[in-house]
Amino acid sequence: MTTLQEALDMVKANGVTKVDLKVADLFGRWQHFMLPAHRLNADLIAEGSGFDGSSFRGFQQIHESDMLLMPDLDTAAIDSVYTTPTLSLICDVADPMTHQPYSRDPRNIAKKAEAYLKTTGIADTSFWGPELEFFLFDDVRYQQGQNTAFYFVESVEAAWNTGRDESATGGNMAFKIPGKEGYAPVPPFDTLVEIRNEIVDALESVGAEMELHHHEVATAGQCELAMLFGTLTQQADRAQWYKYFTRNIAKKHGKVATFMAKPIYGDNGTGMHTHQSLWKNGEPTFYDSNGYAGLSQTARWYIGGLLRHAHSVLAFAAPTTNSYKRLVPHYEAPVNLAYSMRNRSASVRIPTYSMSAKAKRIEFRPADATSNPYLAFSAMLMAGLDGIQKQIDPGDPLDRNIYDLPAEEAAKIPTVPGSLDAALDALEKDHEFLLQGGVFTQDVIDTWLEWKRAEAQEVRLRPTPYEYELYFNG
Repeated sequence: MTTLQEALDMVKANGVTKVDLKVADLFGRWQHFMLPAHRLNADLIAEGSGFDGSSFRGFQQIHESDMLLMPDLDTAAIDSVYTTPTLSLICDVADPMTHQPYSRDPRNIAKKAEAYLKTTGIADTSFWGPELEFFLFDDVRYQQGQNTAFYFVESVEAAWNTGRDESATGGNMAFKIPGKEGYAPVPPFDTLVEIRNEIVDALESVGAEMELHHHEVATAGQCELAMLFGTLTQQADRAQWYKYFTRNIAKKHGKVATFMAKPIYGDNGTGMHTHQSLWKNGEPTFYDSNGYAGLSQTARWYIGGLLRHAHSVLAFAAPTTNSYKRLVPHYEAPVNLAYSMRNRSASVRIPTYSMSAKAKRIEFRPADATSNPYLAFSAMLMAGLDGIQKQIDPGDPLDRNIYDLPAEEAAKIPTVPGSLDAALDALEKDHEFLLQGGVFTQDVIDTWLEWKRAEAQEVRLRPTPYEYELYFNG
């Protein structure tokens, strides 16, 4: 636990003149409020700092807008994005009348999920290792109007640029990355190594211990940085830092980062494969040397819960209409609700890089990084715990390439929802498991459904450029 004095010592040691209060809205977008450093005192920590909750997506109505930011001293870190020496504090949200945690604060939901885990007696700690993928583009333009709709993205690495005139920058060197061949090539094909190095260094400076980074499969600048595991709220905080540093460091280098699930057609999309495990009294509960892939019965039931509730979970973990353009076959996308060791065509993979007890975990693959990590991780945990409590059998593993199965056999395997609408329909029907322990509340579910249904409707109403190609002269 970080004390106020320790935070003040950080301020003094680093010449800090500003304190930045960061907070996530319901959908995961970070907002911030900058204070002079002298405002960091016992009153701020105890009483919080007021803000307009009606201006945050998914929060309050205008007639009930006053809310409080409650800084969490354990999140104190020097924010290297700013030129001005700045201490960052991630905040929880509280009601000013009662000082009680706010039900729609996603960080509060994550904390409640961790607390609920302990009450079950199943485990006392969950560990999480999200793999957020992203693209770094050189140029992005898009517009949507009544009489126009287009997007344009560009990357010096892109396969479509082998014939581009690049004489203004010294000529086209032809070191382009073919589609689906971008997994971990060395320079000069991989042009983004130093940017990723800088992002990794920034993340480690705020306590996010990193494992490795590499170019990802798609052409046009797809990347991944892998974080070592941490607890649920801790890793959700770090995922927020991950997005923040990636965007800001990319901008510094004249690039633009996106975590959009499917920004380019015809190549792999961007996911957030999420490794997870449960521990009790310092011991892993997912390991059994005699089990399939070293899995315990507890782990199998956890998988059963994830697969049973996957459609509802994805309303939070793949929360955009664009998410379901990624979740289609043949782009390493995990569209089938099955589990397997080593097999990346299954929704749940059991990594086998190490067969040690402490390394035993499961990886849920359909999620993407447009999600709010506080909500996505919490929903996954609640689904897994429901599986354990109800002893949901996940069935037999599928260790074959699911995409190459005969049609009759493939048709018997359940799949992820085909659209955001389908995921929202599932959430509306199947959310009792999320309400256990008061982790998610009905007002959070209802607010999420209202906002996301409206979002999906706005997408449906708009003609797309490809519809013009298909139908304008039909």
